Amino acid sequence: MAEIRNCPRCGRIFTSLGRPICNKCLETEENEFKVVKEYIYDNPGATISEVSQETEVSVEKIMRFLREERLEIKSENSNLLLECERCGRGIKSGRFCDNCKAQINNDFRREFGMDKKEPAPRPQVKTDKDKMYTATRRKDN
Repeated sequence: MAEIRNCPRCGRIFTSLGRPICNKCLETEENEFKVVKEYIYDNPGATISEVSQETEVSVEKIMRFLREERLEIKSENSNLLLECERCGRGIKSGRFCDNCKAQINNDFRREFGMDKKEPAPRPQVKTDKDKMYTATRRKDN
């Protein structure tokens, strides 16, 4: 259900449909993302501080784009900026390394019983209770 809120960024009242910010701020953020993405594409060896200075997008927002897996660190020579939130290993995008993602996925599957194989179907035994009877109408004379 839609909820009326104030945008935490600009203070406008908006109808929240699962988004934490208003449409105007969301549009601004998408434009900032496009600028950052284009700058990184044109300058692949740039550091995060260079990208921030040249695009005028905050380091925190660029880090959020990386955590949301909208951007990825491609350069092998760069110091990895992100660490897996579970084990601390260096990663290029997201919140978790591939090993931890797989482990978390396995844990969820085990917890919710999704890793079990489908049980073999039970043989059907016909009983009188399983039979369907149809009634005939009585003629009233």
